[in-house]
Amino acid sequence: MSDETYPEMYHRLQSLAGKLSTEIPGAMKGFAQLHQQSLHNGALPRKMKELIALSISITTPCAGCIAYHVHDALKTGASREEILETIGVSVMMAGGPGLIYGCEALEALTQFEAGNVL
Repeated sequence: MSDETYPEMYHRLQSLAGKLSTEIPGAMKGFAQLHQQSLHNGALPRKMKELIALSISITTPCAGCIAYHVHDALKTGASREEILETIGVSVMMAGGPGLIYGCEALEALTQFEAGNVL
């Protein structure tokens, strides 16, 4: 990872996604609608869906996705313990690469908590 913190990465990607929306508005509108519909409260609450998304971010692996979903899981009220257990399940499912990106998710969690950046 670069010297960029996860909160900085989150905000940079937010800005870039906004720029991308002007370049490919149809695709971005479709993705935004998919995102909104997939994460709304339903049989599973949004918090649980964010934890699932975080787990997939770790097992994929995708640092930008980790930044987004740690941020959004905290925003939905996920506790540190819930996020840590999500990291644990992700490591179990992905082995060594999951461990490495689980460590990255822990760092993201620590940075977001320290900065109270939501």
